[in-house]
Amino acid sequence: MSADTFAPSLPAAAELSADAAVVGAGPAGLAAALELARGGLDVLLLDEQAEPGGQYYRRPGPEVLDAVGDHRPEGGRLVARVRAAGVRVLSGHTVWGVDDDRRTLLAASPGGAALRVRARWVVAATGAYERSVPFPGWQLPGVVTPGLAQHMSAEGVRLGRRAVVAGSGPFLLPVACALLERGVRVAAVAEAGRPYTPGPAALGALRFPARLAELASYAARLARHGVRLHQDTVVARAHGADRVEAATLVRFSDPGEVVARHDVDLLCVGYGFRPQADLAQLLGCAVDRDPATGDTVPRLTPAGRASVPHVYVVGEAAGAAGAPTALARGRAAALDILAASGRAPDRGARRRLAVRMASLARFTRLTAALYPAPAELVPALARRLPGSALVCRCECVTAGAVRGAAAAAGGSDVPAVKGGTRAGMGLCQARECGPALEALRADGPGTGAVPARVPLRPLPLAAVLGPAPGEDA
Repeated sequence: MSADTFAPSLPAAAELSADAAVVGAGPAGLAAALELARGGLDVLLLDEQAEPGGQYYRRPGPEVLDAVGDHRPEGGRLVARVRAAGVRVLSGHTVWGVDDDRRTLLAASPGGAALRVRARWVVAATGAYERSVPFPGWQLPGVVTPGLAQHMSAEGVRLGRRAVVAGSGPFLLPVACALLERGVRVAAVAEAGRPYTPGPAALGALRFPARLAELASYAARLARHGVRLHQDTVVARAHGADRVEAATLVRFSDPGEVVARHDVDLLCVGYGFRPQADLAQLLGCAVDRDPATGDTVPRLTPAGRASVPHVYVVGEAAGAAGAPTALARGRAAALDILAASGRAPDRGARRRLAVRMASLARFTRLTAALYPAPAELVPALARRLPGSALVCRCECVTAGAVRGAAAAAGGSDVPAVKGGTRAGMGLCQARECGPALEALRADGPGTGAVPARVPLRPLPLAAVLGPAPGEDA
C-alpha cells in the first residue's frame, strides 16, 4: 500500500526541533512522553485537542467537574507528571502531513499558523476512531456513534429520552450505563455476536476476574433498569422524518427475522474501533491488513518500532486494544528509544513491562474470540445494503453508486471508486464510510483500503497558503 506524501508549496513556517516528537496526547502518547523525558530526552508533545488526555482521559467541563468530579482522575495526574517532567506540550496543534523528506512533520497552530517539527525520533500515538457501518436511515439526526454518546454523557448532556445502543464489542455496555446515568431510558442493547452466551471461549474470562467483575457490574445495572440485551442482533433500519423515531432490529444470522422495533429518539451504533495509521503511512512505514479486523495496521516490532527506524507507533494506532494496553505500548516504545539513544533504561522495568504486556495481549485475544471478527462482520452487513442507502453521507453517495463504480473497468481499486463517485472525499475523509467503501468494492486486483492522503485533517487555508495580505504572518 502506498500513501500520498505530496506536500504543497508551503508558506514560511515556524520551526521546532526536539529529540523526540510525540503526536497524540492520549494514554499512549502521555506515557511515552513521560518516560522519554524522565530518560533525559527533549520531548515535544503535539495534540489537536484543546487539552491533553485524548478521548479516554478527556476531562468534562467545569460545571460537570464541580457537580460530579472527574470520572478518570488518573488522567489528570498523568498529564501533571508529563508537564512536571519538562515535556513541551503543544495543545490545539494539528499534525496534518509530512514533508517530502518523510521526517519533518507539518502542523498547524490553533490559529492556523504553519509549523514544521523536526525530531530524531517520531512517536505516532494518533489513536483510533469508531468503526461505522451504514444502514438505511443512518443519516437521520439522533443517530450517533457510541463514543459520541459516552462523551456527551460525560459532559452532562442528554442526547435523547429513549435510546437503543447497537453494534458489537464490549464498549456497548458501558455506553448504555452512561446513558442511564444521564436519565436516558435505554430500551435495548443489540450485540451482533453472542459473547454473553456460555461456551468454551467465554470460559477464558475466568482468568481475568477484575474484568469479569466489571462486566458483571454493567450487566447488573442494565438488568436493574429493565434494559433488554439482544444477541445476534443488528440494526436493519432507522425510521423517521426530521430525526430518528424508531429502529428495527433483525437477526444478524438471519436478516429476515425481525427481533424488535423500538421507538427511540437516540440510536447509538458502532462496531468497535479502527487504528489511525495514516500518519505512519505518510512517514513511509510498511503496513499490513489485519486478517481479523480488515484494518490497515503498521508493521511493528514488539516495542512498537516501525519499518522506518526512527518511527514508533503506539497505543490504539498500533491496533485497538484498550487504554491499559495503550499505556503499556507507550512505555515500551519509550524504553526502546532510550536504549537506542544510549540511555539504557532499567532492565527490570523492561522485564516487568513485558510480562504486563503479555497478560494484556491474552485479554485482547480473548475479547477477539468472543466478538465477531470485523473482517467478516462488516462485509456481511455491507452486502445487505439496498442500493438506495447512503454510504457516504458527506457527498451523498449511495450503495448502488459505489457498486456501479466498483463494477466498472478498473473499479476494483478503492481510489478508483472514490474518483468515480466522490465517496470518501468529504470532511470526514472516509473515517465514517471507509469500512463500507472497502467492503463494497469489487473483488479484484488493486488496493482494498482507503489510502492516506495529505492533509490528514481539515485545516485552515492559512496553514497552506499563508496569511491574507495585510495580516501578520
